Amino acid sequence: MLDQYKDQIEKALDTIRPYLEADGGNVKIVDLSKDMVLQLELTGACSSCPMSTMTLKAGVEEAIKKAIPEIIRVEAVNIEVA
Repeated sequence: MLDQYKDQIEKALDTIRPYLEADGGNVKIVDLSKDMVLQLELTGACSSCPMSTMTLKAGVEEAIKKAIPEIIRVEAVNIEVA
């Protein structure tokens, strides 16, 4: 499933990566499930930032869903909840 969408997902992520990198973070694709839920790993500063859940929903998920409407949800596999 992931192979089919990987290039599109990377292009969508590239639109928001500069903002993540400016804050010392980034994002990596982990998997795309059969039910079209994209799993990402937040890296660098993003993995421990208290705002990362909001960044994921408002920024990353919005960019992904705009580029690939078939994806129904984006979730992080490694957000640390304080």
